[in-house]
Amino acid sequence: MTAAADRSPDTAAGLDEYTEADVHQEFGENPNEVRDTNHYQEEYVKGFVDKWDDYIGWEGRAASEGSFFIDQLSARGVEKVLDVATGTGFNSVQLLKGGFETVSADGSAEMLAKAFENGRQHGHVLRVVQADWRWLNRDVHGEYDAIICLGNSFTHLFNERDRRKALAEFYAMLKHDGVLILDQRNYDEILDNGFSSKHKYFYCGDTVTAEPEYIDDGLARFRYTFHDDGSVYHLNMFPLRKDYVRRLMREVGFQKIDSYGDFQETYGTESPDFWIHVAEKTYRPDDELSESYSTAVHTARDYYNSTDADTFYHEVWGGEDIHVGLYNSPDEAIAPASQRTVERMAEGLEITAETRILDMGAGYGGSARWLAKKFGCHVTCLNLSEVENERNREKNRAQGLDHLVDVVDGSFESMPVQDNYYDIVWSQDAFLHSGERAQVVEEIDRVLQPNGQVVFTDPMAADGADVSALTPILARLHLDTLGSPGFYRQEFAKRGYNTVEFEDHTQQLTTHYGRVLSELEAAEPKFKGAISDEYISNMKTGLKNWVNGGKSGQLAWGIFRIKR
Repeated sequence: MTAAADRSPDTAAGLDEYTEADVHQEFGENPNEVRDTNHYQEEYVKGFVDKWDDYIGWEGRAASEGSFFIDQLSARGVEKVLDVATGTGFNSVQLLKGGFETVSADGSAEMLAKAFENGRQHGHVLRVVQADWRWLNRDVHGEYDAIICLGNSFTHLFNERDRRKALAEFYAMLKHDGVLILDQRNYDEILDNGFSSKHKYFYCGDTVTAEPEYIDDGLARFRYTFHDDGSVYHLNMFPLRKDYVRRLMREVGFQKIDSYGDFQETYGTESPDFWIHVAEKTYRPDDELSESYSTAVHTARDYYNSTDADTFYHEVWGGEDIHVGLYNSPDEAIAPASQRTVERMAEGLEITAETRILDMGAGYGGSARWLAKKFGCHVTCLNLSEVENERNREKNRAQGLDHLVDVVDGSFESMPVQDNYYDIVWSQDAFLHSGERAQVVEEIDRVLQPNGQVVFTDPMAADGADVSALTPILARLHLDTLGSPGFYRQEFAKRGYNTVEFEDHTQQLTTHYGRVLSELEAAEPKFKGAISDEYISNMKTGLKNWVNGGKSGQLAWGIFRIKR
């Protein structure tokens, strides 16, 4: 039996025409323990469904999203769309208005009935079908150019097997070059910092309050209060984290996934209410993987491939080691300080000629060549900039090390290298360029031998940093976040790494970027015309942002040493 307090004023004024079954949601005596994928059908009772459009606010929603979804689909030549989370029909109607052939599916019969009624009111006859995502291919026939799963609907799946099965069904029903668009609440923000909402983009009704009544890592129980009649309903949902959803999509087979915050790319300026994931099915072989890079990786690749960047890093920074150095004094030259970092990282690794090392984000390959010379070991340099990679290969040949140092074009978010192959994974100041660092750690775990070791440095946010203070840095990198020492400890611990040591050298970050700034200012007359004025101006601003971030205590840097 449901407790009286949990039943809420479902029979308040204005609901007299409904039966008890129309307005009563059964959650039992312990509503917070209801964590069942199939329970959503009992939650969407008729009284709740009939009021759902008050929550959506069709006119406000249409204005807030504009042509975002239409543009995404049109840009890919989409004609046939399957709306798998039709709800009361808002998105299906918008698609029909946009000229797309649309099939509308949902697991709730009550929702589909309301959607069909709404469609007729807007001059369209919806092709509706009741379907469970886990058996979508059984219930819905045909192939589609696009599948949309909107309205935070994926959150109704509580079981990971159900989530994987649903995504596999979506993938199977898409044509070879199809696209999946799936959205979710920003549960990361809710779980980490508490609930807030701009109440602007997605749920635009102004007579409804929706807020979490209870939340933990396995449940977000939302309470919906309709102020026109005082009725109250609830939904129990699973709080999906953004990177987790992206990982599941990639593991199913989607290679390129772009995520937008409230219909736009966000770079740390504010936390969006919703994330929208746009995942492409198109399969690309290894020699075409650059086409599937994430937005953040594309940004980094384009930057490091530019003539300005190549000239700056090769000529001004030094062209061998382009990472943060360990300085004996604030005015020491960059080259010996950078070399000192390499030597310090190699301490205690027990490298022999038989050791196989993967250098992730190798730049011009200076560290790889030093390791190969000193130990006679084999090093694979994985790097996303083809311009830097070609310089790396030239330097290897010139120094007679091309038999020990290989150079592979690729992103460390999806590395075209062998599983369980490397004894050591090495990286210097590269992971910050990924928007999917959990995936980077997953890739490290994939390619590392069971008894292997990881050593890396990365410019990070300090644990507990104020993200808003890092906005200038994030915007320049086209990122929403930086990693942090706590983040890396957690991600490696999840995967069974028992030893995660962090050697903190945060003060060196400020020193290093200050030294690079000084070198750039001194070299500016010499490189007039070789490096554009705009690039130099932007680089000066960027370096100052790093210096200021370090001085304010918002950044962290040091050497991680990790093993199982």
